[in-house]
Amino acid sequence: MMKAQLLHNTRCSKSRAAVEYLDSKKVDFEIIHLLKEPLTLEELRAVVEKLKIKPSELIRKTDALFKDNFAGQNLAEEDYLKIMQENPSLIQRPILVIEDQAEIGRPLENFDRIL
Repeated sequence: MMKAQLLHNTRCSKSRAAVEYLDSKKVDFEIIHLLKEPLTLEELRAVVEKLKIKPSELIRKTDALFKDNFAGQNLAEEDYLKIMQENPSLIQRPILVIEDQAEIGRPLENFDRIL
């Protein structure tokens, strides 16, 4: 089995809780620090596909950065990808990726669907 990857933001309490959750389940995973190692557009596109959602569903629309800079604009799905690539703090998190599957850990038990 391919190693799991956790798309992680150390400033996010839910993301930190995900690390503890996966450790408690003895999951072998690699941490991808979203703010230090931003995903490329291609990587973001792949994550969205694995989540089986639209890019607009992955962005944190309640975040002040989004509200102040992007809310109310007529954005295409490709625009959402670019916004998240340039502003990785706007990506919903934590996200667990295993091979061709992914889940957003809100709640963390969502991860159990692919573990």
